[in-house]
Amino acid sequence: MKSIQYAIIGGTGVYDSGVASDKVSVRTEFGEIEVDIAEFQGNSIAFLARHGKQHGIPPHLINYRANLKALQKLGVKQIFATAAVGSLNPDFPTGSLVLLSDFLDMTKQRPLTFFEGGSDGAKHVNMDDPYCGNLRQKLGEAAIQHKVLFKGDAVYICTEGPRFETEAEIKMMRQWGADVVGMTSVPEVVLAKELGMCYASVGFVVNMATGMESGPIQLAEIEEMLSLNKEIINRMFLDIFSKQPDQQNCACADSIVCL
Repeated sequence: MKSIQYAIIGGTGVYDSGVASDKVSVRTEFGEIEVDIAEFQGNSIAFLARHGKQHGIPPHLINYRANLKALQKLGVKQIFATAAVGSLNPDFPTGSLVLLSDFLDMTKQRPLTFFEGGSDGAKHVNMDDPYCGNLRQKLGEAAIQHKVLFKGDAVYICTEGPRFETEAEIKMMRQWGADVVGMTSVPEVVLAKELGMCYASVGFVVNMATGMESGPIQLAEIEEMLSLNKEIINRMFLDIFSKQPDQQNCACADSIVCL
């Protein structure tokens, strides 16, 4: 199989790229992962459903390391991802699209790194630009072409899940500077950086976080917001990849610090 440079990781509600594809299984030291391979305007593009095609894998049990290693084995260098998020920021109401720009990590038990010492020694990864600035810029440019409105850059706070957050937790997260909350972007964004990949993610605001509005979070509301946005965002991803972006305008491939 030829090397595949580009990939899409679909979050909740996004289970395919919208393009006819073939399935391949990729074996890694962390497990075997099923990936779709699509052809779009002369480019091979990998698609991985983060929660599985039937949304059967909860956020705290996703095999993040196997997912990212599988994409690396295919040759992937650049990744676009989607994430369903709750909003903590009144400027990002339900239905908004945001570009994730930074993160806070409140996960508790999931493996967070490929770096486990031993013969490889101690390694660290820079996080000064966790979500690739080059890819985020290209998303901003594509949004104008596709008449998509991004409400702004957003700081993402990641919780362990699968439960939603309490009102007290949301109040604390707002004080910390978080704009949106989700359960999956960490460690995905970190692992991508450890492997020298460019990674950018679009947040679909599917609900206001607990306590931001009266009443409980409604599943029907979440599903409606996802269905409105997934096709146009996938099309944007594919169009950007069709222009064959490279890693010359960022430092994602050179983010490892060895001591």
